[in-house]
Amino acid sequence: MSQTRGRYDFCIGLVLAMSSSIFIGGSFILKKKGLLRLARKGSMRAGQGGHAYLKEWLWWAGLLSMGAGEVANFAAYAFAPATLVTPLGALSVLVSAILSSFFLNEKLNLHGKIGCLLSILGSTVMVIHAPQEEEVETLDEMSHKLGDPGFVVFATLVVIVSLILICVVGPRHGQTNILVYITICSVIGALSVSCVKGLGIAIKELFAGKPVLKHPLSWILLLSLTVCVSTQINYLNRALDIFNTSIVTPIYYVIFTTSVLTCSAILFKEWQHMAADDIIGTFSGFLTIIVGIFLLHAFKDVNFTLANLPVSLRKDDRAANGTLLSTYDGFDDDEENSACLGEMQSTESLSARRNGSLSAF
Repeated sequence: MSQTRGRYDFCIGLVLAMSSSIFIGGSFILKKKGLLRLARKGSMRAGQGGHAYLKEWLWWAGLLSMGAGEVANFAAYAFAPATLVTPLGALSVLVSAILSSFFLNEKLNLHGKIGCLLSILGSTVMVIHAPQEEEVETLDEMSHKLGDPGFVVFATLVVIVSLILICVVGPRHGQTNILVYITICSVIGALSVSCVKGLGIAIKELFAGKPVLKHPLSWILLLSLTVCVSTQINYLNRALDIFNTSIVTPIYYVIFTTSVLTCSAILFKEWQHMAADDIIGTFSGFLTIIVGIFLLHAFKDVNFTLANLPVSLRKDDRAANGTLLSTYDGFDDDEENSACLGEMQSTESLSARRNGSLSAF
């Protein structure tokens, strides 16, 4: 009966985690569409200090969608292992990339498509090999887990490292080193996930009619979560303000997920009852997601498609064979390029005329 219940909770947590990614990924598209509509109307843009988006229903739909996604993500931690829920957060990036290619006319190049495929494969592998954490169903059991010497040492190290980075390293190198602020967000995020897990258990007990509000651990977890999340938001915004988003996002995902996996392994002993193939599968899935996210972000501005692939391979073959272009080869290439350019211009002119564009004339 207990095993059946555990499998049922696992499925609920999995559905909630995937729903969270869909809602959060879709929220970016809705808010972007709302902001673009305002720009077409001539309203002052948000980047210039305008607040006209508060009157745009699409923007509010995006905000509500993000709120629903965060609630679903919060609830997922109450049913499924953090080792499963946290890596699946990468799917929100995948959903956002796919939807933007359909609704925002943002082209998804070959690297992006491969990155999306790898993220899906990695997530599938992690779901198949996800660990079954130790049963923690009450706040008393959670309190016992939090008092474990291994977790106390880990939490103490996190606090010390965070304070050193905030007070000493941050003022000196935070503006130039991208790892400083992201590391602060990531290591503190491991503690915030533990607090979310404990609060999820408290909410389940509250619905069961138990006196949760009288338990001191509930208020300690709530206060700790508030402090951790506030610190995360502060330093993540600093990192996004200083450095490129396409660099911050994958680095933050990797360090944050690694910190959560480490914390979850120490707190819930998830890895002790896993077979060797499940451990290898979990790490392989995680690394596959990392590669997918990297391809999706790092090369998003590179115009590379399957049509460009034969040309690139031909150039590589020439370089590998050490063949030098002769004067006649260069002349032939120039002639070929001129012919292609003339053909392209003729095609564009014909298309413009068909569309009734005056620029063709």
